[in-house]
Amino acid sequence: MFLSGFIENKRLSAQVLDHYVFDLWAKRWRRREAAGDMIVVRYADDIVAGFQRESDARRFWDEMRDRLQGFSLSLHPDKTRLIEFGRFAAENREKRGLGKPETFAFLGFVLICEKSRLGDFQIWRKSRRDRMRAKLREIKEELRRRMHRPIPETGTWLAQVVAGYFAYHAVPTNSRAVAAFRYHVVILWYRQLPRRSQRVRLVWERMAELADQFLPKPRVLHPWPSMRFAVKHPR
Repeated sequence: MFLSGFIENKRLSAQVLDHYVFDLWAKRWRRREAAGDMIVVRYADDIVAGFQRESDARRFWDEMRDRLQGFSLSLHPDKTRLIEFGRFAAENREKRGLGKPETFAFLGFVLICEKSRLGDFQIWRKSRRDRMRAKLREIKEELRRRMHRPIPETGTWLAQVVAGYFAYHAVPTNSRAVAAFRYHVVILWYRQLPRRSQRVRLVWERMAELADQFLPKPRVLHPWPSMRFAVKHPR
């Protein structure tokens, strides 16, 4: 079971929330109260907690709600939910006649219960479409402001934007979304360039050359989570 939640911070600073209100309490709860395995991931006010046993998840949710109320905090009612997620979620739901496991969003990604090419369980991370669309709208507006700037200058700027997006989103299982982002950036640039002059006609072949000249190619930049701590040092 996974508990995905968002804490509404009404009074306390994030530093106090991080150190005392939630982190230390959750660590103590896991050590003293949890009957099965438990993992907690938190970034600022966004929290995901995973439990081996559903009973632990429900008790943690109730007690966390009481804990937060003591500090004038609360869980966001629309962003906090308990879902069946993990290695056995699909099999268990199929036995009960239910559909695929629910997904949840965390830190710009949608997390999905899937299988690898070999049929093994695998968690897929996909970029949130709404966040991607918002980023593309920002790029579109900035391209309008840069309409009459030299092409190399705009290309250099777009290269930085695309590289920055890849630096966060180019994780395993998300290659399609990364490629789609670059493609849409190219289309936005392609539509903006002819507006610089009515006498300029830009063919797609030339646009593809500009994209290859300035924009990085989509590729996975991050390792699988199981390799995250495989740190190497010259010595």
